[in-house]
Amino acid sequence: MRVLGIEGTAWAASAAVYDDAADAADATDSIFIETDAYQPDSGGIHPREAAEHMSDAIPKVVETALDAADGPIDAVAFSRGPGLGPCLRTVGTAARALAQTLDVPLVGVNHMVAHLEIGRQQSGFDSPVCLNASGANAHVLGYRNGRYRVLGETMDTGVGNAIDKFTRHLGWSHPGGPKVEAAAEDGEYTELPYVVKGMDFSFSGIMSAAKDAYDDGAAVEDVCYALQENVFAMLTEVAERALSLTGNDELVLGGGVGQNDRLREMLREMCDQRGADFYAPDPRFLRDNAGMIAVLGAEMVRASDTLAVEESAVNPNFRPDEVPVSWRSDSESVAVWRDEENEVKGAEATVEIGDERVTKRRLPKSYRHPELDARLRRDRTVLEARLTSEARRAGVPTPVVYDVDPESGLLVFERVGEADLREGLTAERVREVARHLAAIHGAGFVHGDPTTRNVRVGPDRTYLIDFGLGYNTDDAEDYAMDCHVFGQSLAGTADDADALRETFEETYAGVGDGAVLDRLREVEGRGRYQ
Repeated sequence: MRVLGIEGTAWAASAAVYDDAADAADATDSIFIETDAYQPDSGGIHPREAAEHMSDAIPKVVETALDAADGPIDAVAFSRGPGLGPCLRTVGTAARALAQTLDVPLVGVNHMVAHLEIGRQQSGFDSPVCLNASGANAHVLGYRNGRYRVLGETMDTGVGNAIDKFTRHLGWSHPGGPKVEAAAEDGEYTELPYVVKGMDFSFSGIMSAAKDAYDDGAAVEDVCYALQENVFAMLTEVAERALSLTGNDELVLGGGVGQNDRLREMLREMCDQRGADFYAPDPRFLRDNAGMIAVLGAEMVRASDTLAVEESAVNPNFRPDEVPVSWRSDSESVAVWRDEENEVKGAEATVEIGDERVTKRRLPKSYRHPELDARLRRDRTVLEARLTSEARRAGVPTPVVYDVDPESGLLVFERVGEADLREGLTAERVREVARHLAAIHGAGFVHGDPTTRNVRVGPDRTYLIDFGLGYNTDDAEDYAMDCHVFGQSLAGTADDADALRETFEETYAGVGDGAVLDRLREVEGRGRYQ
């Protein structure tokens, strides 16, 4: 099968031809890609200018790709979203016209799922966790029950766009990422904010702090260095949390920011430390390109997942978890949790399990800058000890804290429960989690990472553990984020996640503050593709 792919979500007008029958050692070697990138004169991407560029460039790159095709085209695939509406509409119009002219099937591809799939197919991994790090997007995905579930994502803006906002403040031209990477080579570490909420993350605070640091006279090289160290460590940490939550040991990277050497280095080190496999595609498949659209398009055609022209409208806010993954078997999504042994490696610490006590050690993370790593390990150890005890005083079952050493990152707890919640999800246990979170919110603090891995269950009680990302707050949005994190963890570990989430919210509404769930709806409704 020979598929023409067309990409045009924002800046890259691209066309490709993929021949899955070509004689090549690697199937992706048989992809011809032609790209004409939009380069703004100043600042970031201007939607009107980008759309004008698409109108001029798409016919040219398509013509070049068709000329390179060694035979007739069997299907036309196009990037249906997410992206800039005017750009997507230009691409959609071209794809429809070509499909009708050639009398071949039309395929609408989710741009972010294409980033994931090209890495999965090139790596040979079965069902990896994927970190998508691109201009307008940033999220961690895992496959379960016929869809890619969003385990974590940015709470404000995409990672590439965030960096571009900083470089525009400096007067640097788009794209800013490569310029920050170059400047960082001569920099030294300076402290900047670090914001991780479960497997979600936020860039607005660190970007504001970076601008302020530069305005206050800090060397631009130092600010760029610290910016990379913090932002990429945040992405690496949430990727490790996703591996721990799902019990997976394979990670793939997608998105244009994945071309950054330091990000790839961090992810590789993290995976090496926990015994996981890591794969980053060739740079031509990391940046926006039509090759990944054509490859996924071929998979979708084989699954008869095509579009009628009248049903092929583009979707600028097309989320990856909205895509029915028709080309994969549900049997691939079955998680096999590792049997609990005397030592368990979590996302943040190694845990030794005794008959009555549990010893938790936050060991140094080699991927993080030593100064940042030491600060996080110390602060999180202190917070975990304090908030675990505060939760007990609020009536929530937690382990007793027997010992704490902040400098070495050591904690000794009472052993509680028989298994993680992810191994025994029931409606009643989810109700108990809702009651526990409402109780600590009423006491004025959040858990910070209430996943199905950080809840322990026994015959009669459900315990909250691992308060290392918690903090004191009276903000309903912070409480809503706790609920959001728990809901995402259900999506990644439960077969009946929607029903369990409804159960959670009904229970929380009955015992907690209704304003929290109103704010949760706002959190979920925010545009992630701005």
